[in-house]
Formats: sequence, C-alpha cells, structure tokens
Amino acid sequence: MRLKSKKGSNVFLYFLILLIAVLALCCFALAYKKYYHGKPSGHFDGARFFDPELNFNKSFFDLLKWRCTSKSCPWPAKVLNNQFDVPPIRVMGSDLRVSCVGHVTFLIQTNGLNILTDPVWSDRASVLSFPPFLGPKRVQDPGIKFEDLPPIDVVWISHNHYDHLDLATIDLLWEKHKPRIIVPLGNDSIIKNHNYTIKIEAYDWGDQVIINDDIKFHIEPMQHWSARGLFDRNKALWAALNIETRFGNIYFIGDSGYGEGRYFKRAKEKFGQFRLALLPMGAYEPRWFMKYAHMNPEDMVMAHIDLGRPFTVPSHYDVFKLTDEPRGEALINLEKAKELLSVGKKIKTLEPGQFWLVPGQSE
Repeated sequence: MRLKSKKGSNVFLYFLILLIAVLALCCFALAYKKYYHGKPSGHFDGARFFDPELNFNKSFFDLLKWRCTSKSCPWPAKVLNNQFDVPPIRVMGSDLRVSCVGHVTFLIQTNGLNILTDPVWSDRASVLSFPPFLGPKRVQDPGIKFEDLPPIDVVWISHNHYDHLDLATIDLLWEKHKPRIIVPLGNDSIIKNHNYTIKIEAYDWGDQVIINDDIKFHIEPMQHWSARGLFDRNKALWAALNIETRFGNIYFIGDSGYGEGRYFKRAKEKFGQFRLALLPMGAYEPRWFMKYAHMNPEDMVMAHIDLGRPFTVPSHYDVFKLTDEPRGEALINLEKAKELLSVGKKIKTLEPGQFWLVPGQSE
C-alpha cells in the first residue's frame, strides 16, 4: 500500500512540476511579446499603456501580501438561478431591453441591434481550460442559456482580464453568430493569437466607431489596468464604452476604480445625459489593494451621481469569487450607500436571468 501511495504522490508531483514549467514558459514568452505596435501617445510609452493621471503602482509583492494576509470569506459552491431569460429576436425603435447574463455580461437590445458586453459563459475565469480546477469558479449559471441567445450583432470587450475576455466564449460566438467584435488596442492580438480566423476591430481612447446609421460606439478612458500573466501587465489597453443612440446614451464599464469620479464627470460633460449606465460594484476587498481598480457599492453610487443619475444596473458581484468580501455583502452595502447618498429608485439590481425594459430619459 505504501508503494502505491508513493507512486501516486510521485505522479502528482511530476504533474505539478510540468504544470509550473508550462506556466513559466508562457509567462516568459509573454514578457517579450508585444500586443500592440504603435507610436507612443499620452497613455502609451511604446510598450505599455498607462493612466497619465494615476500612478497605479501595486506590484506582484503587493499581490503576495494580499494573498498571504487575506481574510477571505467562504462562498457557496452553487447558487441556483431563479429564472433564465429567453430574449426576443430583436427590440425595435426606442425600446431598450437589458438582460443580465451574470458578472458583467449583459445583452443590450435596442433599435434592432443586439449587443453583448464582456461575454463569459465558461465555468471558470482562468488562464487555462485544463486542468478544470484552476481559476475562480462561477457559482451561478449564466442567466441566458447560450443556445437561447438571439443573433448577436456586436460584441464589446472592455479589457483582457479572464473574467472579461473569455476566449472559449469568443470562439462559440464567432462560430455561431459572426458578430463584429470590438476591443481596445492590443486585445485583438490576444484573440487573433488564439484563433486567427476571428475578425477583430481594435480602437484607442477617444475613437468613434460607426455601428449603423443610428448607433455609434465611443471608446473612452476608465481607471483600470490589464494583464493575462505575470509579465504582460498593461500591454493591452482597457476602456469604457458609450453607446450613442438616437434615443439616449448607454454607458458601460467593465471594471474601474472610482478615482474621485474624474472619468465619470468627464463622460457627463462630453456626452450629456445618459439613459442607462452599467456600473461595477464588486471585488472590492481589501480596499488598500483593490480601490484603485475596483469600485465598491458606495463608489458605484457616487459614479451614478457623477453621470447625472441615469437609470443604472450594478454589475461585477456574486458570480465569481475574486476577492475577500462575502457573497451578498455588495447588495447590503448598496442599500446603505443609496440611503446615505440619497439616491432614488433609478438604481435597479438584476440577478442572472432577469431583464429590464429601461424607461426613456424623460421618465
């Protein structure tokens, strides 16, 4: 029996060494690989992107400090969906329907167009699909079954973190729907290196993208960062999205720190009133490490105010366990923040599988 146990231990050890070696080789390759080849700009130094107004200097050692001192709360292994949405094929005219798939994946339907944001249908937000036990695990199923999706016209991906850019889901969407896939600079290389047949459009902060006669995408700054491994930090850009329509602006943030509201206030100054905002409020503890990159519920409510108090749907909570706060805390703290900051009923939470027919701007 001891011999069998020792043999089994050796096999596991060899597998672990092989896995570490593969990951090390991948990281080494990424250290010398450029995702974007372009001229330096006010937020690109020729190799890496940066926020010109923020010195976001958290290092790998800060990450280790957090992991070693983490006071993480356990999450349930599985939470059953109360419902699954089966969306209509199209939503026409000024009607605006937003469906929560989960985390920051939303189906936005308006003016005959179907838009998906940061689509993730995978069970894990992970660097590898194998072995299947690596990476944060989804605790609640996507609110729309993949086979129930209507034809997808446009996919927007805000940045390259694994809970936002999921290559397995991109493969499925491309195979079935052939959508326009729009990303910030450098993220196109990540997808093309995975599957060269996929057509990607990559844009910079300040760029405008014509979708059709009635809808235009505006690629805008947000306070965040990017990485797929240890050595490719900020080699791809991150961005917010304003969807300009004849019936009102729709503002989407995948991840962002609050940063005293500078980008939200500027968006309001640039675009005027927003009809709908999709704003993150999860993965925020511990604050000393997370506040530069992730808003908490109070930050999210302040961003809602900075944007002119549009109809708002919070996101980025209770699906993947990414940080230390317990599941459900974000919703509790949201109610406290709404009361503290005296906001009305324009902030509506959606569980995966729920949808909202968003009122017009004048309502």
